[in-house]
Amino acid sequence: MSGRQGKPALGLYIHIPFCKAKCAYCDFYSLAHSEEKMDAYMAALLRHLEEVAPRAAGMQVDTVYFGGGTPSYLGAARLCRILQTVLRRYDVARDAEITLEANPDSAGDWKELRKLRRAGFNRLSLGVQSTDDALLRRIGRVHTYEQVQQAVMAARKAKFTNLSLDLIYGLPGQTMENWQRTLADAVALGPEHLSCYGLKLEEGTPLWQQRQTLTLPDDDAQADMYLYAVDFLAQHGYEQYEISNFCRSGRASRHNSRYWTLAEYLGFGPGAHSDFGGERFALARDLDAYLAGHTVYSECSAPSARERETERVMLALRTTRGVAADTLPEAARRILRNCEAHGLAHLSGGFYALTPRGFLVSNAILVDLLETMEL
Repeated sequence: MSGRQGKPALGLYIHIPFCKAKCAYCDFYSLAHSEEKMDAYMAALLRHLEEVAPRAAGMQVDTVYFGGGTPSYLGAARLCRILQTVLRRYDVARDAEITLEANPDSAGDWKELRKLRRAGFNRLSLGVQSTDDALLRRIGRVHTYEQVQQAVMAARKAKFTNLSLDLIYGLPGQTMENWQRTLADAVALGPEHLSCYGLKLEEGTPLWQQRQTLTLPDDDAQADMYLYAVDFLAQHGYEQYEISNFCRSGRASRHNSRYWTLAEYLGFGPGAHSDFGGERFALARDLDAYLAGHTVYSECSAPSARERETERVMLALRTTRGVAADTLPEAARRILRNCEAHGLAHLSGGFYALTPRGFLVSNAILVDLLETMEL
């Protein structure tokens, strides 16, 4: 992937590991009640950004993503200072996509959001999850639907023109009617982008520990919720471009898309992953070590060309564009032709892509494909 000036393109991911409260389903590296470490963390991030900048010389940054945790909880002043360092030390494209994840309860002040937009943030991703307050409480969310509405109004008043909402289906006690209402409420807010994720019980989370007592929609119910979302969002002008992601025309997440195309990115902060210079590496999920300036890696590898090729196919089939048929071995094409015969895949413009029903069983399809590519 190349930047606007012919330079190799690069994405930056900046992890903010602070939360007001830990959600019951969350497996990301985040810490609640650690506000006293925020200033020290900002200083550590700035040092890290400065140290790594020379390695990115000659590359152009076209996406910057502040994820978490709850980045908005860090406050506009700190966030602006971090972004200013990025803009000063890296070659950031003028039209770069710069995203901030935010929780509705910490994104309701339009003047603070205006500071962020003026500093260079141009995309806001709100963690809505549901518009049912009882469901939100059940999964440990600290915001309400009213705060979602207020945050969207504040974002628009601050002149954010690229807004994404995250939703989750398959929640404890969630019915199809409840999910339909959440989707209708979300679309009524007029976002440019929507992400719809099926709940996964991650080991070690509170919901995992409660799994024996939870009333969860079964696999068939989750599948029905997913297929309803695909149809409903299409009817309202949202194009599906990846298993869980939908957008208005031209508003796909450029940063997330680089993950699915194996484009290079650098991650900053504990728990952040990178794919850079032919290597994959991740920083340890250890805030104190990071604050002390210790670079501790939890993993580091150099994928082989064969591994990269397998990943290319697997990731491309997460997208609705799919994978070029002429780049696949005959055994893989045979599997996809069989999927096509059963309505799970289609061939268009020389690309094989999974259908929404195919996405529901994508793991099984990808396992079969992987076996053929390892022969």
